[in-house]
Amino acid sequence: MKKIIVVGSGIAGLSAALAAAQNGASVTIIERAQEGEHGGNTRYTEAYLRMKNIDEVADDFVEHFMENAGGYTDPSIERETVRDYENWSSLAKSQSMLDAELLYSFSENAGITLRWLEKAGMKFDFLPTAFITTTTTRLLPVGGGLAFVDTLTDECKKAGVNFQFETTAKSLIVNDGNVEGLSVKSRDGKTDNIIADAVILACGGFEGSPEMMARYVGPRAINLRPVARGGHYNKGEGIDMAIKIGAATNGEFSSFHAEPIDPRSGIAEPAIFTFPYGVLVNKEGNRFTDEAPGTVDAHYESVTRRIYEQRDGIAYFITDAKLDDVPNWQKGSRTDQPPIIADSLKELAQELKIPYLALDKTINDYNASCVYGEFKPLEKDGLATQGLIPPKSNWARPVDKAPYRAWPVISANVFTFGGLKVDRNARVLDNDGDPIVGLYAAGETMGIYYRTYTGSTSVLRGAVFGRLAALHALGVKQ
Repeated sequence: MKKIIVVGSGIAGLSAALAAAQNGASVTIIERAQEGEHGGNTRYTEAYLRMKNIDEVADDFVEHFMENAGGYTDPSIERETVRDYENWSSLAKSQSMLDAELLYSFSENAGITLRWLEKAGMKFDFLPTAFITTTTTRLLPVGGGLAFVDTLTDECKKAGVNFQFETTAKSLIVNDGNVEGLSVKSRDGKTDNIIADAVILACGGFEGSPEMMARYVGPRAINLRPVARGGHYNKGEGIDMAIKIGAATNGEFSSFHAEPIDPRSGIAEPAIFTFPYGVLVNKEGNRFTDEAPGTVDAHYESVTRRIYEQRDGIAYFITDAKLDDVPNWQKGSRTDQPPIIADSLKELAQELKIPYLALDKTINDYNASCVYGEFKPLEKDGLATQGLIPPKSNWARPVDKAPYRAWPVISANVFTFGGLKVDRNARVLDNDGDPIVGLYAAGETMGIYYRTYTGSTSVLRGAVFGRLAALHALGVKQ
């Protein structure tokens, strides 16, 4: 009987463990959190899935990924990737980019994986989302990410998976270049070496490590925080221990998935997706971005990155009584904290501790640039400012009807982009493009994202490549 070690118990780890156990392996999950708080980011997310239906990815799935597949890649290397994978050079195989080989494995296996999860007890439906305006299609698991964690944990236990909670992975055991196990530390401080045929790293990114955040993302990272409690457990050891034995890296290490949240709130994902219906100002009282370049689901990340660039990484979403013209706007304001309300701009400026004269000029200039037109809150309406820099491209109406309302907004770090380079079967590659025997990575530990996140694909990535890692480690063909 083959022995498999899985590090992490989010969607990637649980998918890997269940697939391995179902195919006859002896499986151990190493999890730093205590039982009941395990599951990483998966436990706290709604787990949107960029699917047209349960069997097919959304129409824009591949296109959006390819538009954000890397930096300025050498064209000579790009040309190699149209050949059969076996004919790629080591340089192409280890290149930091999202190559077509990996992307097509992802898209081809998405529906297959969801059907497998359905057999495990998960249910999927096209449920309402927090986005008031949308561009793409999204399928949701009934019960969100917590349903994934609870359902798959139960199924894993039924299949005989051994969970070692409050245990931390410390280093890989390597013999002649092959991974043969894992060194771990339990809560009582005792260390142990676990020998196995394969180790699957599914232990998240490094958003929970201030040191790695400062190292890779930069000094401004002090103004970031994980979007939910689960992210604090992701301290990057899985990535580090693989790099130490020669693993290649992939994904944009200096970046992360940004989401606009209310910093006053301590709940998971207190997102503020209503900002397109007002203005965003910084601590100086100045606008700094187009608040509404398009639907909020497609553009909230780029706007949030501009918020992150402001002094102290904070901005204020200011609107007025006319926000109530937006049907069900509350679903896009997920904070448990009330707005800051004032009867005048001067009072609002005092409450927000920003210069009143600057704010007054900003709002007056913005109001003067708004033109008459039909306001269509649930679709792009082209109601744009004229002569204003930066412009506002949609839903531009004067902010002039008391009471005024405001929410502070910062960028949350949903997950980091940088991770390990893997092939279509989730095998970790070294810097020569060769698989490191016995080592796999899935979920946030594998890097695939650059520039702009392809929304609603991270949980799907975890499930797909967790399952593929287990199947390949056991020699199971689909």
